[in-house]
Amino acid sequence: MSATSKILIIGATGYIRKHIAEASFEAGHPTVALVRKRAVFDPEMLKLIENFKNSEIKLHYGDLHDKGILLDAIKQVDVVISARGESQIPDQMKLIAAIKEAGNI
Repeated sequence: MSATSKILIIGATGYIRKHIAEASFEAGHPTVALVRKRAVFDPEMLKLIENFKNSEIKLHYGDLHDKGILLDAIKQVDVVISARGESQIPDQMKLIAAIKEAGNI
């Protein structure tokens, strides 16, 4: 991974994942956060999203169930980090399939 790898964080608004997104950006990596559209309706999430915007973390709205949006997000980056929980393993399989299809990771 080069010093300026573009990094996509899946579900960056989660408790642990928000720290991963912030650390990625602070380490100098252009960082993209995949954020569910409904997150803007949650006051707590909205505050976090505003913090991301203020720190220049790019937001990409969508989720793992929208293949087109997911592929678009993956094609913009060099590295994908997903810290989703083990109960969401089927969603991880969708992510792996999209990474393979995008072909750039």
